[in-house]
Amino acid sequence: MEENKTVNNWLNEEFDELDKQINFDGEKLPSLQFEENKVVKFVIDFSEKFQQYHDEPNKCVKAIIPVTHNGEKKILWLNKKNPLYKDLIHKGKDGQTEFSVIQTGSKANTKYSLVKQ
Repeated sequence: MEENKTVNNWLNEEFDELDKQINFDGEKLPSLQFEENKVVKFVIDFSEKFQQYHDEPNKCVKAIIPVTHNGEKKILWLNKKNPLYKDLIHKGKDGQTEFSVIQTGSKANTKYSLVKQ
């Protein structure tokens, strides 16, 4: 009986978490993909505050940034603690909307840097 109660508690908690994660009311768009040592150019739409995704397993908050890349609307998912996020916000505040970014490294060693235009 006690084991059944524990299972139900776990399932209830998981169900509540799923509701939080699934509640994304924005447009479903493809993700902007970077490749190592290649410059990617895109335009950010700063017209509205970026939505956020709480990535509970990794304990981070990701900004859902609407971009246009090669004429196609996409989403840039970016950890708000990533230094690139601060750079994009700073430049956006100054009125810049077009960006070029290069990825160096991969997996745990991935870094993103703005390329001066």
